[in-house]
Amino acid sequence: MEVNPPKQEHLLALKVMRLTKPTLFTNIPVTCEEKDLPGDLFNQLMKDDPSTVNGAEILMLGEMLTLPQNFGNIFLGETFSSYISVHNDSNQVVKDILVKADLQTSSQRLNLSASNAAVAELKPDCCIDDVIHHEVKEIGTHILVCAVSYTTQGGEKMYFRKFFKFQVLKPLDVKTKFYNAETDEVFLEAQIQNITTSPMFMEKVSLEPSIMYNVTELNSVTQAGECVSTFGSRGYLQPMDTRQYLYCLKPKKEFAEKAGIIKGVTVIGKLDIVWKTNLGERGRLQTSQLQRMAPGYGDVRLSLEAIPDTVNLEEPFHITCKITNCSSERTMDLVLEMCNTNSIHWCGISGRQLGKLHPSSSLCLALTLLSSVQGLQSVSGLRLTDTFLKRTYEYDDIAQVCVVSSAVEVEA
Repeated sequence: MEVNPPKQEHLLALKVMRLTKPTLFTNIPVTCEEKDLPGDLFNQLMKDDPSTVNGAEILMLGEMLTLPQNFGNIFLGETFSSYISVHNDSNQVVKDILVKADLQTSSQRLNLSASNAAVAELKPDCCIDDVIHHEVKEIGTHILVCAVSYTTQGGEKMYFRKFFKFQVLKPLDVKTKFYNAETDEVFLEAQIQNITTSPMFMEKVSLEPSIMYNVTELNSVTQAGECVSTFGSRGYLQPMDTRQYLYCLKPKKEFAEKAGIIKGVTVIGKLDIVWKTNLGERGRLQTSQLQRMAPGYGDVRLSLEAIPDTVNLEEPFHITCKITNCSSERTMDLVLEMCNTNSIHWCGISGRQLGKLHPSSSLCLALTLLSSVQGLQSVSGLRLTDTFLKRTYEYDDIAQVCVVSSAVEVEA
């Protein structure tokens, strides 16, 4: 009968602990009224409890710190820190000790060891300590693999390893919406929700635009000459709460002048979010490049550069239009026609030649019109005809103006 030899015990012991900051201890108050049976007993016990705050015993406040009792949650964007200790439990000297720590994710394996050099020897009751740090950039299952190799006094090479499995959770839910203005401006709304179980201090939420755009943050207002956040002086985001951040992006001049560039899917930029939890533990997330589908304007685009908000009834007013050849290959020969509507009447010559417009170029045109009806009126009735292709482009509801009686003074 074959007998298997007993498994050899290793001379070294490996301990791995996660490094996290302590938490504030909170006591659950138990109290009653003086006329109840316990009388003042519960209140006196809370006053004598060293974990409560003097004068605020009935509130869930504490001044003492509690060491972590379990592994805890790890969230995407936080820094995972771990303490690795190899202790010589034997009574003999161990040589050529090599400690290696790898982090296995769903897509890659990372070496987290500070040094890959072996320690020459380790005496009895001595230890080798190492602290590893890693900024978590993937969600899902992570496995910390700690391997130890060494040589005994007898020259035998030994090897063992341990696995520590943990989950990385998603801390924030980020949703984005794009709004295209009548001009080339783009408004980005970012909805950020705290989906953890603890409050967050939002240190920074910014938009890093692509090379095509300049960005303006619209998350503050000016009060008494000072810039004040629209979220108030406290930047805390409670669990499951959501904040909406707004940004305005405008194409840079060199890109806005080239009509053919901002077409189709364009890269807007990426959000950079920095927060703190508990006792100042920092987390950071950067979204992938945000993209939006630029609105299609066809071959010819007509946009308004200047128009008054309010005009007088039956008095001429001026607007400035910008006509852009969105084609990247074809030159156009344009003719402008102005068609009157029931309320809007154009002043000037209809059917005039605008001349040739080369690809991706534009021209500005000053026009005069008047309104014969009061109220909010739509500017309509412009027609552009390309004489090369005999194609006509119609532009109605270009903008709206408020028409008031001439007896009402129009503010400049």
